[in-house]
Amino acid sequence: MHDTMHDHAPRVAIFHDNFAQMGGAERVAEALHRSLPGAALLTTLSVTERLTPYLQTIRPQAGWMQLLPWKHRLFRHYFLLYPLAIETADLRGYDVIVTSCFGYAKGIRRRSPGSLHVCYCHNPMRWVHRGSDYMAGAQMGLLKRTALKLLLGPLAAWERRAARQPDLYIANSKVVQQRLRETFGIDSEVIPPPIETARFRIADSPEDFYLVLSRLVPYKRIELAVEACTRLNRPLKVVGDGIERKHLEAIAGPTVEFLGRASDAAVNGLVRRCKALLFPGEEDFGITPVEVNAACRPVIAYRAGGATETIVDGLTGVFFEAQTTEALTDAMLRLEAMAWNPRAIRAHAMRFDTAVFQRRIRAAIEAEQERRAETTQADLTAVLSA
Repeated sequence: MHDTMHDHAPRVAIFHDNFAQMGGAERVAEALHRSLPGAALLTTLSVTERLTPYLQTIRPQAGWMQLLPWKHRLFRHYFLLYPLAIETADLRGYDVIVTSCFGYAKGIRRRSPGSLHVCYCHNPMRWVHRGSDYMAGAQMGLLKRTALKLLLGPLAAWERRAARQPDLYIANSKVVQQRLRETFGIDSEVIPPPIETARFRIADSPEDFYLVLSRLVPYKRIELAVEACTRLNRPLKVVGDGIERKHLEAIAGPTVEFLGRASDAAVNGLVRRCKALLFPGEEDFGITPVEVNAACRPVIAYRAGGATETIVDGLTGVFFEAQTTEALTDAMLRLEAMAWNPRAIRAHAMRFDTAVFQRRIRAAIEAEQERRAETTQADLTAVLSA
């Protein structure tokens, strides 16, 4: 990274909301750290055993929330504590702060004059701004729903204030770019998340099963995949776990197999061999479909959210238009009647490769550093010539 701000090499910190689970946002935080060698990796709390070997080696530096009990189970229940943890985080001495934010990290307060804050935003707080979607189907009584809505009001007000902290926003998709504009009146540039395409290889001959890779929570709409494969008598392997698992097992027919959580190596093997991925929910970006494309396999996705930016209908997968079992079964039958070009699918996925992400992230930070330096020089010139 060029140093346009200081005479010394800039000190860089990456701050991720929390490392309580290993999902797409955490993989982006890892890629950010790999993109910026020497950067400190900070967070509110971390459940080390759930992280990748790389992150376990780095050991993200957690704040006082690390002392809270049962954080591996209760990290979501601590949602009112995260703003305080964010605002009290000590980032003195850092010249560049890159936040990886799906909720809170955008509110980090700079402690050093002139420091630069770049926010890679996965989404405004989904549970605040799309609460009805987030809670849909969850086993939650009226009293609990009402109490949660009352608590989310102050959290929404805090997020509006926090959203003014970053100097530059990078959105993970055009969908999130639009949400940032609508929610906060903030402009951003789009850099899609990184895909480790090197993890995936084409199989000699795919097998006759569909695949789901997902946390089993209501808004992911995994019941559509289970119902569709049960109705069509198609084999389905479901990788993942969550509060919906018992319900999904209850409605599943004999062709549906629940595998729980699986290692990266096991997932890679399933991805290479599957007929196609079923992706029935709406995601802000959705890394999994692109990973499956990297293994030369097509995707069947609900036409909404980030999938509309990553899937090319007829080339890398097919869309269905409504979140119904009927629409998904129709899409499955269409896919089965089509011929697929594995090389073309793989080539499309390469556009999202980690190396592309790293180059674009570094370029965005350097461009913002240069813009700030030019602005400072212009302001100084104006003062001197006044």
